[in-house]
Amino acid sequence: MGSLEAYDAALDYSYAPGIFPAMECLLRHPERVRRVLVHSKAKDAQGILKLKELCAFNNIRVEEADKALSRISGKDNCFAAAVFEKFRGELAKEESHMVLHHPSDQGNVGTILRTCLGLGLKNIAVIRPCADVFDPKVIRSSMGAMFALNVRMYDDFEAYRAEFAAHLLYPFMLDGAVNLNEVRIETPYALVFGNEGKGLPEAFAEMGQAVRIPHSGAIDSLNLAVAAAIGVYFFQNKGGNLSGKDD
Repeated sequence: MGSLEAYDAALDYSYAPGIFPAMECLLRHPERVRRVLVHSKAKDAQGILKLKELCAFNNIRVEEADKALSRISGKDNCFAAAVFEKFRGELAKEESHMVLHHPSDQGNVGTILRTCLGLGLKNIAVIRPCADVFDPKVIRSSMGAMFALNVRMYDDFEAYRAEFAAHLLYPFMLDGAVNLNEVRIETPYALVFGNEGKGLPEAFAEMGQAVRIPHSGAIDSLNLAVAAAIGVYFFQNKGGNLSGKDD
């Protein structure tokens, strides 16, 4: 592998910037890690030493690359990154899903991935056009949750629906027919959230049980990541999938 480029969606590899995301990548997918970059200023930090131990165990190259880390992350305080091969996630047919329809904000997508992992919803479909789930900004904002989830991008919603026709759809919409706290949950389900600015097209109201999240009315809508967190928590909690214990 030659010199490292700034991230581009056309590349067959990406970066997990930050000590914790890099650690998650090494723990979950060591076979996909091509090398690990560390910063000279932090080479003896505890987290870096742990990364080096994992790399030695898995026979993965470690190199100091201060400039590359700055270029990859766009920051001067990024002290490590894993360089990993992109992979295609496979969603479990028998489990419930999160579906993100045309999300555009990388931070929102990363935050939603982390929330889904924390609440036990591990299968996420992302419908193009969308933020690239392999973008380092998504990986970092997810704190490496990407590597513990089944995440797959689809060219359109129809492709997802053809594969998972048995999932009951719960599209979250401002004019949803049923209030969230009154919804009847059937599994396996797919919670569908739309673009940050446009939401979901009206046609989604006819595809399943449209749901709205009630609020005071002092705002026009909730942030996508916040709405997704509320929706996932409600469905997972009401469905008995949250134990209240740390895994």
